[in-house]
Amino acid sequence: MKRILVVDDEAPNREALEVLFAREGFDVALAAHGREGLERLRAEGADVVITDLKMPGMDGLDVLRAIKAIDPDVQVVVVTAFGTLEVAVEAMREGAYDVLAKPLKRADVVRTVQRALDVRALRLENRALRARLGDSSDGALIGGSPSMRAVLAEIDQVATSDATVLLTGASGSGKGRLARWLHDRSRRRHGPFVTVHCAALPESLLESELFGYEAGAFTGAMRRKAGRFDLAATGTLFLDEVTEIPPVMQVKLLRVLQEGDYERVGGAETLHADVRVVAATNRDVEAEVASGRLREDLYYRLNVIRVAVPSLSERAEDVPLLAWRFVEHFARKNGRDVTGLTAAAIEALTAWSWPGNVRELENAMERAVVLARGVEIDVDDLPPALRRATGKPRFTVEVGTPIKDVERRMIEETVRHCHGDRTLAASLLGITSRTIYRREIEWGTRSPGEAGDLDEDLRGLKSRHSDGDVSS
Repeated sequence: MKRILVVDDEAPNREALEVLFAREGFDVALAAHGREGLERLRAEGADVVITDLKMPGMDGLDVLRAIKAIDPDVQVVVVTAFGTLEVAVEAMREGAYDVLAKPLKRADVVRTVQRALDVRALRLENRALRARLGDSSDGALIGGSPSMRAVLAEIDQVATSDATVLLTGASGSGKGRLARWLHDRSRRRHGPFVTVHCAALPESLLESELFGYEAGAFTGAMRRKAGRFDLAATGTLFLDEVTEIPPVMQVKLLRVLQEGDYERVGGAETLHADVRVVAATNRDVEAEVASGRLREDLYYRLNVIRVAVPSLSERAEDVPLLAWRFVEHFARKNGRDVTGLTAAAIEALTAWSWPGNVRELENAMERAVVLARGVEIDVDDLPPALRRATGKPRFTVEVGTPIKDVERRMIEETVRHCHGDRTLAASLLGITSRTIYRREIEWGTRSPGEAGDLDEDLRGLKSRHSDGDVSS
């Protein structure tokens, strides 16, 4: 049950909100002043806090600041009879979800609280998702390039269905990570994600790996073994390099995709597969069909939703962001004090064609982190081929552009990619948020007075709420 904490020094207001929220099915806690509210929050927790603005002792803004320091994910709604624009702006800058003016309307209060709960749930889910993805598993999917944004938008659109998805693209472009991304956004996300590397399994083992086998099915089969379709039940089965499946097995896979039925090797019982199939290949699937290596009917079953994953050379503007992401990961993994890359290193990275795609960039950054002689990766720390990279950089910065302009473009693009979240942008860039604020003041895009949030940011307060954070 969701918990609402009401902080108000006037008993009638507290009691009215208690009745309202109880009728809506919420667990309600009351506090007569700010300090009591913070004590209850620390002891009992809350999902949403409703706080009056004008109270003796700690006012609503003081309560808001303290709540955000205790738990940034708690959503705070400030209530005031002095509903000026200045009050609303200040509260939102401090991290309030919304500001409601008195007298309160029941429908407005309920709607605002429900939306605030949705925001909290989304943030908690995203945090859990990042933990599940691991330090580097989503690295290949970072980027603001149009091609990558289009792919992620398409994946988000089809994720909630059970339609089969075929991912095509060059080796190392991130198809496996994209398949996991799709699973984690699907309604099957609480089920298992099971991968089959079709090219790595000999034909003699592939059937038993996919469908399992019964005891006595062949020499050495001492007991029943579950197949990947069994293990992926209620979840997602990812068939990597699906075009490498031999023709005989293609017939059996087609049956599962068409009818959902299969038998274990050596078994007579017909089983039903409750899985969502995602397949991937680095082959030209139409050429595979034309050559007879891929059955045409299987192709049509796999090709229900087709997503072409761009190679890194097709989204070169994402190289710096990806590089910083991998540097952050490998510095932490290897216990190295490496905080970023020099402008010269970025220029070398963006000049390279990346024939091995994101996997090659990831490996290059791991090597650079391990061999780096300073806190920043320089050109000499990169693999020899990258050091020799010449020609016009593939990023949208011309040769001869002053370093300060390259830095500005990189910071501004990263902040834009992070939807204005400068804490996240600073993390991706390997710098501090203080540096971003200072640069923006130098560029004239931020006045010195607007940097008031800086000290809080350095104390670890999280990014501010905005409507864009919850759009989907």
